[in-house]
Amino acid sequence: MKNTAEVVIIGGGVIGLSIAYHLAKRGLTDIVVLEKEDMVGTGSTGRCAGGFRHQFSTEVNIRLSLLSVNKLECFSEELQQSIDFHQDGYLFLLQKPEVESFQQNLQLQQSLGVPVEFIKPEEIARVLPNTEVALDDIVAATYCPKDGLSDPAGVTEGYRRNALRLGATIATGQEVTAINVEGGRVIGVRTKTDLIWTRTLVNAAGPHAALVGKMAGVDIPVVPLRRFIWTTKPFAKAPRRWTLIIDFSTGFYFHRESGGVLFGMGNKEEEPTFDLSVDWSFFDKVLEVAIHRFPPIADTAIKNAWAGSYETSPDAHPILGRVPGLAGFFLANGFSGHGFQHAPAVGQLIAEEIVDGKAHTLDISSLTIQRFAKGVTEVEMNVV
Repeated sequence: MKNTAEVVIIGGGVIGLSIAYHLAKRGLTDIVVLEKEDMVGTGSTGRCAGGFRHQFSTEVNIRLSLLSVNKLECFSEELQQSIDFHQDGYLFLLQKPEVESFQQNLQLQQSLGVPVEFIKPEEIARVLPNTEVALDDIVAATYCPKDGLSDPAGVTEGYRRNALRLGATIATGQEVTAINVEGGRVIGVRTKTDLIWTRTLVNAAGPHAALVGKMAGVDIPVVPLRRFIWTTKPFAKAPRRWTLIIDFSTGFYFHRESGGVLFGMGNKEEEPTFDLSVDWSFFDKVLEVAIHRFPPIADTAIKNAWAGSYETSPDAHPILGRVPGLAGFFLANGFSGHGFQHAPAVGQLIAEEIVDGKAHTLDISSLTIQRFAKGVTEVEMNVV
């Protein structure tokens, strides 16, 4: 492996590879991506549900989605990489306590050009035909047809292949063990086997972001929260559309997958952990919620199960950009479950930060790490 690079990126998930591609596209090709696993995209990226949406509660997250979804819509053409891409919408099912905040969110989303609508329970069949969803305690819903599902593996491969084509280097099996700092700036990074001298280092380490930050003497407030996903065998009453349905009060969600469904729900009482085993004792609670909301699921069987990590920040917004007081250290962390869907935008924005000195396609000043030193920050409320 080369011992010098203009830019080193720690993390070979979809975020790190998007950054590598967008830097190389701008002509900065002396890049090394370091991935500790034997393959790229096998961490949080490879374990996510693959959804993308505009239905957030804060302007900056909505703008990140507008930019990202636009790039996903053009992905196959731009990167010559076919991906699964379905815009059948997200449907948020709401109980009475959630209605007011979602109405406010909807007004913000619509003001930014998002075609989201507020619908009554009796209208849900119009956007979700032939799907037997229980609505006995649901008083309203929001639906955006531009939301949908895509392909984490395909998107990651597109960025990987094109970053390599443009001249970047991707090194797998390279766990970072130390970051060299001298005179208030980054000068190098060590792995278990190599030392690379660099003056620009990007932390795209997903749930391990805080550990990487600590190596450079930077406190990054990101913790790993475990999330579970199950898939079922095919069954007759599985949804025909790819709409992602979210029971917001419980966090339960499901969508069509290979003739059955993929579904999940987070354990809100669980402490942060790097443990990615499936907690089958929690499954009983999930199944109870699942059968109540989507009764046909009782007639099928589980096909597969896994767990992944949300790299979660205190306000459920990403932490992006430069670190004050440590020249050459850039962050792309804390996506709080939204990393895959915002990766296309973040790759472009971090490339602008590095090449142009500042992100300009979208103002990300509110997302820098300095915000936490100022006290209370705006919190993203629409986290599933």
